[in-house]
Amino acid sequence: MIRRRSTTPAAWMSGRRVTLRPLVDDDYDEWRDVRLANHEWLTKWEPARSPGSPDPIQHRAAFHVRCDGRRRDRQAGRGFAFGVFVDGTFIGEMNLSAINRGAHQSAYVGYWVDYRHAGNGYTPEALVALMRFAFEEIELHRLQISIIPRNAASHRVVQKLEVRSEGIAERYLQINGVWEDHVRYAMTSEEWQLRRDALTASWL
Repeated sequence: MIRRRSTTPAAWMSGRRVTLRPLVDDDYDEWRDVRLANHEWLTKWEPARSPGSPDPIQHRAAFHVRCDGRRRDRQAGRGFAFGVFVDGTFIGEMNLSAINRGAHQSAYVGYWVDYRHAGNGYTPEALVALMRFAFEEIELHRLQISIIPRNAASHRVVQKLEVRSEGIAERYLQINGVWEDHVRYAMTSEEWQLRRDALTASWL
């Protein structure tokens, strides 16, 4: 029996402590302040901004364009980007990007958290909520998370959830101007079905 994918995916998701929702224009001031406070913590793990492109951290209009682009991606089913909030306070982002339908039914997961909230288990909790959304609501088959080998904080997130490692992809992504190796972690819908009850009971 073929199940029909939801045509109206949820805009909000919640765990025990975290809420995930799309960022909107009114989030700019709080988002900017957190990004500025985390500049050194985050930029060494992120792709460099294209030369000449507006910086959404410095320009409200660029943040509006960012939010609008992610809204269009959400409407088209190409990607789902969420801010992560704890008690109404913005603490990071969790993104499901490059959704590929057809024979793949796959997507990539990316995340970051404010260093002042790291180590509290918020990111693995948000990741389990995102997995439930990806596998049960928009019915993907595979999620991949790619992490630079020396990024210990990001590795701890997937290790807490015992996400399967697929080994190192050499010079996989250009990060901050350098082609970096990445460890690829993945979960399939079959694995999710086997582990769903334990993961949701532990984290959601």
